[in-house]
Parts: sequence; C-alpha cells; structure tokens
Amino acid sequence: MPTSPPRSEPAAPGLWREGWYRHAHRRESPNCGPRPAGTAIELIVVHSISLPPGEYGGDAVERLFTNRLDWDAHPYFQGIRGLQVSTHFFVRRDGALWQFVSCDERAWHAGASHWRGRAGCNDFSVGIELEGLEGGPFEDAQYETLAAVSAALAQRYPIAQAVGHEHVAPGRKQDPGAGFDWPRLGRSLGWPAAMLPAEGG
Repeated sequence: MPTSPPRSEPAAPGLWREGWYRHAHRRESPNCGPRPAGTAIELIVVHSISLPPGEYGGDAVERLFTNRLDWDAHPYFQGIRGLQVSTHFFVRRDGALWQFVSCDERAWHAGASHWRGRAGCNDFSVGIELEGLEGGPFEDAQYETLAAVSAALAQRYPIAQAVGHEHVAPGRKQDPGAGFDWPRLGRSLGWPAAMLPAEGG
C-alpha cells in the first residue's frame, strides 16, 4: 500500500523558512548541530526554565542559550558555570516567542533521554522552554503561544506526541511538572489523548 509523503514546507506555507518559524523572534544559538540523516522529527519536549529560578523577564535565559551569560552576575549561576545548552523555542510569561535553533537542526535541550525505547531525544525532537518554575503554574498567554507553535510544528513535521522533559528523563528532570496543564494543551490543539502524556504521569 502506498504511504503518504512526509509533511514538509508546503504544508504550512509562509510559516517556515529553513526551520525558522515566522512568528518567533530569532536569536541564533551556537549550541546545535545536524540531525542524523533521515531522522523524522516526531516529538515535542516541553521544558520550564527561569534564571535565576523564579525571576522572570530578564535576559539571562537568552544569554544562557547564546553562551553570553555572565557567570558572576548571580550566585546561582556558579552552579551552572560553563553549561552549553539550547532549545528551539522559549516562551516568555507574556507569550512572546523566541527561537534559538532551526527546527531542522538538533538543539541541546533534552540531554540523556529516551522515548518509546529510543535514546537521544535531541535527534528527533523539538524543544520548547516555558519561562517558569518546575511544578509551578504557567500563564494563559504561554498556553496560547505553545498551542500555536505546536500546531505549526505538527503541520510541518510528523509529530506523534508532546511530552515533558520529566517524561523523557525520568528521575533526572522534573519539568515542566505538576503545574503544567496537559489536558488544556490537548484541548487547544484538538489532539487525541494518545498524543499527550497519560494523566498524572
């Protein structure tokens, strides 16, 4: 039986250019690399981050992802000194969307991870960081932006599921945590329950 062609650029005309999303502020990170040849982008991994923890609205997260963070600017930064990480997208508390890596490339967001028996989730996923604390609540504007970019991703790539960092790195990571409303995201997208983490886990 013939199979459907993979979803690609024409599925979302005008929204994408070489993996860059039109509605995001572009800030390129050096912390990225090519995906393995022939790898389909099937997973969205939702994270949470704030620097310093619980402080919102500054530029520390942007500086972290672009290797420009002043490690001496806050005592907390000493514990992450030298860290080189990135994400594809960062959603601020007001819903503003930033993109650091083309979705066609691999960002360094999930670390040691596995999903459905496959290791190395960075190879086949898109990372989306929400400004917030793990376990804490998120803003309406963030859910709206997250749903919009997730829908756009699913138009362009064969996305099979959206999960949290806690689900692909259990025991090591706990974000976005209990404060994130997965059913709300599912309702906004009209996605079946199978495309989201099981309730409570």
